Amino acid sequence: MDSELDVLSTPVTDMAWYLTALALGMSAWVFLIILARAWRGQACVAWQPQQPVEWNGRDVCVVACCYVVFPIFAQTVLSKPIIMLEQLAVSAASMVAATVCAVGYLRAQGASWQSLGVRLGRPSSDLQLGLAGLALIVAPLLTLAALLDKVVPYHHAIVDFLTSRRDPLALSVVVVSAVVVAPIAEEFLFRRVLQGWLEKRFNKTESLQNGNQTAVVLSALAFAFAHIGQGLAWVPLIFFGLVVGYLARQTGSIVAGSILHALFNALSVLLVVVQTAPAATRGE
Repeated sequence: MDSELDVLSTPVTDMAWYLTALALGMSAWVFLIILARAWRGQACVAWQPQQPVEWNGRDVCVVACCYVVFPIFAQTVLSKPIIMLEQLAVSAASMVAATVCAVGYLRAQGASWQSLGVRLGRPSSDLQLGLAGLALIVAPLLTLAALLDKVVPYHHAIVDFLTSRRDPLALSVVVVSAVVVAPIAEEFLFRRVLQGWLEKRFNKTESLQNGNQTAVVLSALAFAFAHIGQGLAWVPLIFFGLVVGYLARQTGSIVAGSILHALFNALSVLLVVVQTAPAATRGE
């Protein structure tokens, strides 16, 4: 019986090791490219000319309130206990509504689409940056998260949800919420609205090319602290925020960061699905 279990578990173990080695190799490869560029005096990501954003601190507060008020309002309107599937759907809809409202508000204040971080027309470059960013961070951040989980166990409602329900509707709602809605909404709020305003505040010159790194750090901290309550998962998110914040600062766009965010969340969802799979499904 023991030998049968060993045989059944070997492919899974080998696959895990292969994926871990692949992730570490990709991280090392991208890191070496970054070192080579730094040695030549080049930035990791080429600077894209951009202008300071049009909004001020009051506008940032208004936008932040949208993301706080809309979910509360949605829950109040429902005014009854709802199942987790409905909670996820309502949360995703609230984030969409808050983002649309925030964009409309800033556009009414004179913000251009470019200043809002919507720089299209370079899909190949944005995809390459997103993939390179994922290759750089996936191994170290997942390793750090696994170590921190030993100190304070990670807890997230989606994990509990996928443990008990795995039908196509449930998976679709999780994917839409975590892989589509959350990356766009969070990159817009933290990397464009907040970080864009901080960059303007910390810059003493007209050009943002030498933008103060404090803006990137503060937006990364704000992003991480917004996820407190999920064990120590907020710690790796600081480093995640620094990477996507750097992309936003260099490109003046949230497209590459949103792609990286979506890919990272997609991988996280996939790992949760595999780890929470019923024992019979995993061959245990």
